[in-house]
Amino acid sequence: MRIIGVDTGGTFTDLIFQDGQNGQDGDSWRVYKLLSTPRNPAEAVLDGLAAATGDDPAPRQVVHGSTVATNAILERKGVKTALVTNAGFTDVIVIGRQNRARLYDLAYRKEPHIVPDELRFGVGGRVDHDGAELAPLDEDAVRKAAEAMAAAGVESVAVSLLFSFARPEHENRVRELLADLGVPVSLSHEILAEFREFERTSTTLVNAYVSPKMKRYITFLMDRLRAGDALRIMQSNGGSISAETAMNESVRTILSGPAGGAVGAHEIARLAGFDKIITFDMGGTSTDVSLMDGALSLTLESSISGYPVKTPMIDIHTVGAGGGSIADVDAGGSLTVGPESAGADPGPICYGKGERITVTDANLFLGRLIPEHFLGGNMALHTDRLEAAFATMAERTGLAPAEVAEGILAVANTNMERAIRVISVERGFDPREFTLFSFGGAGGLHACNLARLLNMPTVFIPKNPGILSAVGMLMADVIKDYSHTVMLEAPKTVTGESRAATEALFAPLEARGREELAAEGIAPDAVVLERFLDMRYEGQSFEIITPFDGDYVEAFHGLHEKTYGYRNSGKPVQVVNIRLRAKGSPTKPTFEPAPLGGPEPAPEALLGEREVVFGGRAVTSRVVDRDRLAPGNVIQGPAVIVEYTSTLLIPPFADARVDAYGNLIIDIEARA
Repeated sequence: MRIIGVDTGGTFTDLIFQDGQNGQDGDSWRVYKLLSTPRNPAEAVLDGLAAATGDDPAPRQVVHGSTVATNAILERKGVKTALVTNAGFTDVIVIGRQNRARLYDLAYRKEPHIVPDELRFGVGGRVDHDGAELAPLDEDAVRKAAEAMAAAGVESVAVSLLFSFARPEHENRVRELLADLGVPVSLSHEILAEFREFERTSTTLVNAYVSPKMKRYITFLMDRLRAGDALRIMQSNGGSISAETAMNESVRTILSGPAGGAVGAHEIARLAGFDKIITFDMGGTSTDVSLMDGALSLTLESSISGYPVKTPMIDIHTVGAGGGSIADVDAGGSLTVGPESAGADPGPICYGKGERITVTDANLFLGRLIPEHFLGGNMALHTDRLEAAFATMAERTGLAPAEVAEGILAVANTNMERAIRVISVERGFDPREFTLFSFGGAGGLHACNLARLLNMPTVFIPKNPGILSAVGMLMADVIKDYSHTVMLEAPKTVTGESRAATEALFAPLEARGREELAAEGIAPDAVVLERFLDMRYEGQSFEIITPFDGDYVEAFHGLHEKTYGYRNSGKPVQVVNIRLRAKGSPTKPTFEPAPLGGPEPAPEALLGEREVVFGGRAVTSRVVDRDRLAPGNVIQGPAVIVEYTSTLLIPPFADARVDAYGNLIIDIEARA
């Protein structure tokens, strides 16, 4: 079976696939990029699969990162969704935590909720926090709600009843009573079996809102795949799931594409000996950054478009700065960049259809993109269309055209610098202790200048950085996350007896994990179970995820001290939730190191010279073919390094060397 990774972005759709049947040698993997098709992203995916495998009849294992669920929420284009909850609690999703996104905006108003008031139904019945039934479910009220939903044309239903994680019978019965509607029903105890009704309800609603859209998208793809093909979908938590699971639990795919990039960066950096990295994924529409201090960073505090989503996600921060980000001049005469993007259609001016200057246009205008080598020479760039556009903006700003272009890049770099400071400095990490791991089609053009702004000493750029998210999807494990609220007091001293009592709580989750991984095609001996506890001091409002390993109470005290700067060993500790991660490992690409050679590149790697603008001055810079570089080669800046999936800029203040895996390791201020 041929394995193919596919990542759909706002501008390009990227594929990595086996060139042959073994797929075990790094050289047997090939890459392919094509423009995305925003009206129906599946069309680009299918075109890419056809181009990648041609007439080869071998069945294909496709691992796909999709933006369908993300876009449905961001654009508010999900399906008509209804909510069933307890009587008196229909407004919980609107009241929320009463946070204001813009604290000093006196005219701020919340956007209308994705579920309007008339589609929120409160029904009688109640269980308490221990799971005891206080009042039976009012089945007549559920039937009346079903009639109203049918009349309104509801396409999906979310059911979130108080303390359903402790006793799910009421939610299960609601689903039975709604069966005649013929629409999908999401139950909160299946999506998120935890307390905090607002976050649980919000997560369940998001799932109900996007799942039918995801189901249509996946069904469209599967109907057009070949007999024998298999499709897996990337999750936000860094693992993949079957297409069938993704259709029903689409909330788990909100950060599908960026998660693939984070997994790929972590695995490749670890292989090359880099444990502390900040990932910088700059694509055509946005930039995603994530900090990894030895491991993937997970969070349970995510939200999308203002809606909390409490499923585990890789901790990724996104800003609207990409190659397609549109530059403009504000009312005060200052340059602005993004968050609006030209996307794939019409795209930047230099793509031939766009009319508004983008970051990509600025890079091309300054000589930092080489037209004849863009996308391996397979896509024409229209440099002739740039002069008039930059001349017009120069008149509006009172700057020279080249100053406008450098100003656009400076603004974009500042936006991205701010994003990295959010995930590092604002959380107590010093960027100078980390390596900037750059990927994405546009990342290599900005990484060195961004690292210099942050005083980061090293930049790491993998092979084929423009398709790393697709690579990461092939390197991802099959992962299933489970949780359950238990609300127990932790022992002051962990003993064998107390540990066994806590361990027994995991048994139902472990049985479910093994069963569901078996359904995903994972052999029993390939299953790895990781246990965690959400712990807090009594009286606190939030928890810290603590590994259930050894003296887990002492581990919690240590994590609390690391996070907040103090510990309170004499205060009672609560175990709020138990959390299980079940993992299985599918076939993955493997990469072998090559022996290091001399520092001087082969003559055929040097393609010539170009004038590139740095600091207002045109500097003669070498143009280098990355595919012809060998391990051990050194490239002194200034230079432009071209490859199929990206273009990399080595400024005058940096030097690059090729490591044993073909990665570029760039030393910043090497020759300052």
